[in-house]
Amino acid sequence: MKHDTRVLAAQVLAAVAIDGASLREALAPAQTRLADSRDRALLTALVNEGARWWLRFDRALDSLLDKPLRKREPSLHALLVLGLAQLEILRLPPHAAVAATVEASRALGHGGFANLVNAILRRWLREREAMNAQLDCDKQTRTAHPAWLIDAIARDWPQQADSIPAANNAPAPPMLRVNRRRATPEETIAELASNGVHARRSPWLRDALLLDENTDIARVPAFREGKISVQDGAAQLATDLLDARDGSRVLDACAAPGGKACHLLERADIELTAIEREPSRAVRIRENLQRLGLQCELRIGDAGEPATWWNGEPFDRILLDAPCSATGVIRRHPDIKLHRRADDIVSLTREQSRLLDTLWPLLKPGGRLLYATCSILRAENEDVIAAFLSSKEDVRPMPFALEIGHGTGAGRQLLPGEGGLDGMYYAVLEKHA
Repeated sequence: MKHDTRVLAAQVLAAVAIDGASLREALAPAQTRLADSRDRALLTALVNEGARWWLRFDRALDSLLDKPLRKREPSLHALLVLGLAQLEILRLPPHAAVAATVEASRALGHGGFANLVNAILRRWLREREAMNAQLDCDKQTRTAHPAWLIDAIARDWPQQADSIPAANNAPAPPMLRVNRRRATPEETIAELASNGVHARRSPWLRDALLLDENTDIARVPAFREGKISVQDGAAQLATDLLDARDGSRVLDACAAPGGKACHLLERADIELTAIEREPSRAVRIRENLQRLGLQCELRIGDAGEPATWWNGEPFDRILLDAPCSATGVIRRHPDIKLHRRADDIVSLTREQSRLLDTLWPLLKPGGRLLYATCSILRAENEDVIAAFLSSKEDVRPMPFALEIGHGTGAGRQLLPGEGGLDGMYYAVLEKHA
């Protein structure tokens, strides 16, 4: 059975933006229903741009519709958002975008709304200049970011108050990591080229390959053979900063989906313990380990309750990639703008501090703990580390240099888009006797 790509996109977007589903989890089963890779690419683009710009076009429909459809016809409402995104963001030819969206409304089983869909999109085309100007007058609809996050960015990063939302709204091609146990970067670049994928080395990230455009990496033999993984360069920095050597005992305390754990295992012969609280997320770690030909001790449990999984032998290195607001990776996960709330930050910082306090005793004297988040908020980063440093006598921050980023207290903050990377925070803490 042939599935209409825009119908699937509308259903996925409604689940994400209205029902609160994860974009990644809602999109994956829909992709399997499309046989053509071009249809899958269009589906992914539609859903991502619909989620990225939902806060703008959802509001626009309030002006375009006499009676809201959001609650009574959520998939149709989402289809209209996608129609506007096709016209304004993807810049598809107006006639084709309108016709395809009207036809999708019929395929959704809303044939009675086809004339309405046609009228709404054509009215937008007639009045787009005035309507865009009106939307640009409000900070939330101008940036397609929630007001609380706009205010937090302006408070924490006043000089980047405009550039951060702009970077979040600019989709980025995937970045790859080469598994040096199976291939060299040069060999991988040549193999990818033979499969129509142009890649080049990063000028300063050891294992990273940069792509010029989005592509379905999972279809490439090098991916299936475990020679490459998809991982942003900001996340790849964790392995460099942790500096685990052969023979080290290493703990990855919040390991899913396993990218950093696998990178550590690719780099050195270490004894790695990976902890993940959610069994469903641990499945992804196992899948990544198997594909890459790697092994570690994977435990299901709460990293903050070591008594349930720790054997009492201290670690040389601990990676704490702490649960966070994920405000640094919005450009790759635009649904974060729709799901994260200001009230979440207090509970997140409490959890981050709990994990630091409970994991620190597991580290050997002379050992190193790397605190990492994919947040750009100071409350989750430098404030958490400053409080931890003031509460402990046996910890000292280790200074380090990066090609990009901003020094923030004891750590360093990468902001979205800087150096072409995602937003990440790192602090390296050493334990002394």
